[in-house]
Amino acid sequence: MNELFGSSRSARIITATLAWLCYLFLLVPSLIVIPISFGNPGQIEFPPRQLTLDLYRQFFTDPAWWGSMVQSLLVAVVTTLLSLLLSVPAAYALARSHLPGRGGLQGLFMMPMLVPVIVLGLGLYLQFSSWGLLDTTAGIVLAHIMLTTPYIMVSVLSGLKHSDIALETVAAIMGASRVTIFFRVVLPQLKAAIAVGALFAFLMSLDEVVVAYFLTGTQAMTLPVKMFSSIRWELTPVLAAVSTLLTVLSLLIALGIIALQRKTEASS
Repeated sequence: MNELFGSSRSARIITATLAWLCYLFLLVPSLIVIPISFGNPGQIEFPPRQLTLDLYRQFFTDPAWWGSMVQSLLVAVVTTLLSLLLSVPAAYALARSHLPGRGGLQGLFMMPMLVPVIVLGLGLYLQFSSWGLLDTTAGIVLAHIMLTTPYIMVSVLSGLKHSDIALETVAAIMGASRVTIFFRVVLPQLKAAIAVGALFAFLMSLDEVVVAYFLTGTQAMTLPVKMFSSIRWELTPVLAAVSTLLTVLSLLIALGIIALQRKTEASS
């Protein structure tokens, strides 16, 4: 019995050690970039010989970098709002209706999760070139809506599974219309699920680079595309400052998602 207990304990220790090694392998690049971002603006060096905020000052004063950041935030906000307007009613209709072919429709909505992103980028490039949507904010937003809608729908469908359908039935018996039931009964129960989906959509749109690289040029360039182009053509230390800002923003959004998920689990 003691030998069995000892072997299981050793297995847990080995598993935990391997897990922590994997975490460190994923985190070390980010941890290295952070101190570099406070270093010399003339070159990339680790560890930095002096601590300064010159790289951040250069980022916020350079129109090329700051303009790309504003463009990315604009695209992410508009994409999130429009994806919510599309995904939440669609998820509710799929979850509550008895429409024939409902499974096929749900699979159609989830298709962008299954198709390789580079294939989507090439297809959107060929289609948008004939529509005149290349290098436009509208084109990037439409493409990102296609990418983010499945993730919001997954979150909302999960929330609908934990919602109390009896409340909708009672409201219908009392004479409430479908619209009233949706806004006054359903949506209050889905606040956490919608917020999680919205954060996922915002983060995905903000960080997306493959499709945006196909669709953008000099007029509507997003920050990830600007970073990728900078790595290829002009390796500048400002990349460290930009990477640090995006890492902090992504971490805050991830913590918000975790907090909302825990709140949803506690309430259910």
